Amino acid sequence: MKAKILVVDDETDLELLIKQKFRRQIREKQYEFVFAHDGNEALTLIDQQPDIDMVLTDINMPGMDGLTLLIRLHETNPMLKAVIVSAYGDMDNIRTAMNRGAFDFVTKPVNFEDLEVTMEKTMAYIGQLRQTLQAIKENNILRMYVDESVLTFMSRAEFETSLSASETVTATVMFIDICGFTAIAERETADTVVKLVNRYFDVMVKEIIAQGGHVDKFMGDAVMAVFRGDYHLDRAIEAALGVRAQIASLEDNLPHHTSYHPQVAIGINTGEMVSGNIGSTALRRLDYTVIGDTVNTAQRLQSVARAGQIVITEAAQQQVAESFTCEPLGEATLKNKAAPVMIYNVMG
Repeated sequence: MKAKILVVDDETDLELLIKQKFRRQIREKQYEFVFAHDGNEALTLIDQQPDIDMVLTDINMPGMDGLTLLIRLHETNPMLKAVIVSAYGDMDNIRTAMNRGAFDFVTKPVNFEDLEVTMEKTMAYIGQLRQTLQAIKENNILRMYVDESVLTFMSRAEFETSLSASETVTATVMFIDICGFTAIAERETADTVVKLVNRYFDVMVKEIIAQGGHVDKFMGDAVMAVFRGDYHLDRAIEAALGVRAQIASLEDNLPHHTSYHPQVAIGINTGEMVSGNIGSTALRRLDYTVIGDTVNTAQRLQSVARAGQIVITEAAQQQVAESFTCEPLGEATLKNKAAPVMIYNVMG
């Protein structure tokens, strides 16, 4: 990686010496040097050339001195590291320079081998800083795409050695579909569709998180959520009731519709399921999710639910009969199920 270095010194001899001593590195494009004669000129160059990586600066200069420049550099760009190159190498100057953010201190007359080692050390430190900032940025972006439970799993010590490991858990799965949204998507612009679906998803996710669930995935205009821990079925139903009420209170005026009142159809099922990374480690594409018959049934319950309904099985209804009012909907034939299933709608 080529380093762009700003040299700040009022002695023109230093500019010539640097160009001579580092001529090979300049030819091989390891280093690129730019020069300023005082702190004010240096700040102007930094503003004009934001790709400058580090600064070599003298202390005593006309205009703005090097110690003042250190303060201004920190205010302008904390990532920009400076090395003092000065004949005034007394302890007071060294301590002042370090306290003002200097990365290192080289005394004149300059030992250019020592200076190059110092430059390499400074650039290595800058590289580490940039990697850390990039990792923080990527982590913040990752958190917008990946559920917190996945990040928690990734932080485990055994994560790297257990990418394909799985476990059987007892949990509750909920599928939420926005009713009639396909017709909206066919008539409205892509921008309108994306804004609408993101608005509705935001409402749903808040209710899911409020009940301790996590969003497993977004699928078109549908959401899959998983609830674990104590009272996972109760909390899933509470979240579903919250989603239904919040979505029903919304109204949107659309260019090709007089108005649109969104509604949701929800399917919930509870039981054992397999949790883990599903996918291909060879292709480096994994999905941390849950699978199994319980999950499949939840999705099929959602497919038979009508607008405004929260559909559960009879077995689930019996578990929450004392907590929630449910109405029987009769028997339903679910895809790939040999026998009809008695289903209920959660009223409240």
